[in-house]
Amino acid sequence: MAQRNRSVSRAGLSITHPNAAAVDIGSSAHMVAVPPDRDAEPVREFGSFTVDLIRLADWLQECEVDIVAMESTGVYWIPLFELLESRGFKVLLVNARNVKNVSGRKSDVLDCQWLQQLMSYGLLRGAFRPPDEVCPLRALTRQRAMLLRTQARHVQHMQKALEQMNIKLAHVISDLVGETGQKIVRAIVAGERDPQVLAGMKNTRIHASTDEIVKSLQGNWRDEHLFALTQALEAFDFCGTQLASCDTKIQAQLLILQTHQGEPAKGKKRARTRNAPKFELRTMLYQMCGVDLTRIDGVDVSTALIVLSETGADLSRFPSDKHYTSWLGVCPGTRITGGKVMSGKTKRCANRAAQALRMAAAALRTSQSALGAYFRRMCSRMDKAKAITAAAHKLARLIYAMLTKGQQYTDEGQDRYEERHRDRVINNLKRRAQQMGMTLVPAEQTA
Repeated sequence: MAQRNRSVSRAGLSITHPNAAAVDIGSSAHMVAVPPDRDAEPVREFGSFTVDLIRLADWLQECEVDIVAMESTGVYWIPLFELLESRGFKVLLVNARNVKNVSGRKSDVLDCQWLQQLMSYGLLRGAFRPPDEVCPLRALTRQRAMLLRTQARHVQHMQKALEQMNIKLAHVISDLVGETGQKIVRAIVAGERDPQVLAGMKNTRIHASTDEIVKSLQGNWRDEHLFALTQALEAFDFCGTQLASCDTKIQAQLLILQTHQGEPAKGKKRARTRNAPKFELRTMLYQMCGVDLTRIDGVDVSTALIVLSETGADLSRFPSDKHYTSWLGVCPGTRITGGKVMSGKTKRCANRAAQALRMAAAALRTSQSALGAYFRRMCSRMDKAKAITAAAHKLARLIYAMLTKGQQYTDEGQDRYEERHRDRVINNLKRRAQQMGMTLVPAEQTA
């Protein structure tokens, strides 16, 4: 039997980055690996002090390194990342979840060597990081969100102190930090104890009657709980002062990022949300990116600020809207094996812009718009969490199209959306009937 000659061409991995180095980031020390032929000791340990980081950068320059990969660990990578970028290195921030180590004993030395080897073969991709001029806006916006969360906790502390005094104000007034709630709480801290006087401070829009408010304001007025209420109110006011200072910094940073002139066209009149900045944020965001993202139903100025602060107005780093929605973590998953889709679940991703878009999508529940009709149709097909993700995915695609193409969004309306959906369903039914050798006839013709 003749033996068949089989010529098998096996193309091995080629080195794409011969001058690559890798850093395993730690809180007190960093392990650095360079190509073995660059130094007699290719793996070294450096401290995390500034003088140590400068020695690290000098050593990489001596070894003729031009690209550096590092694992993202907390916030410890930021000083080294900024220093290496200022020195002219190309730095890639690698997600630790996406870097699989070889089996065997794990150590920091093996980690940095494995990263250096993967980087030299071009098998690593860097995480997205906005331009340097956008990073201050992102940091300020995140600081503002942290202050809002802290302020909300102090509101809970006020509610707890009132409950301990058996003051049931939250049962008759829905918002403790509204106009009526703040007047009553501040009067209590100032020393007022008469329920009739306190109930007389209610606004005319409060649905509860004066007698109900009087009943809710009869408590024990213990000193320790009044002290806790006073401190919670002072902390709440302090956070408000900090928020005002943060808004001033954000406004100054937005002035630096202005690249367009003019003002956005008048759209739907929306009430200003309580937590939104007090300055004209909508106009400044328009002058930053050239389009008005708040014309999209569900997207308010706070959502637009979070999205633009996380990515900036330039989305050229994302080749398509699919890459953008994948980075956000709102696109369907692609777990496919053997030609069978195993799961379409979205990946777990703690993305602040995605969280803001999900909250905007949830606000579409009662919107009489095309997006609102789409969200309600998704809710009828799947559970609410998946419908919110699907609507957030659609919002992200609209934002990508507006920022990359400069087009303004125009709502086609709920009726137009329902009509187009009905036409698509009818066309699909006609095509299925034609495939089965049948003809779909409208009911009017059969009658």
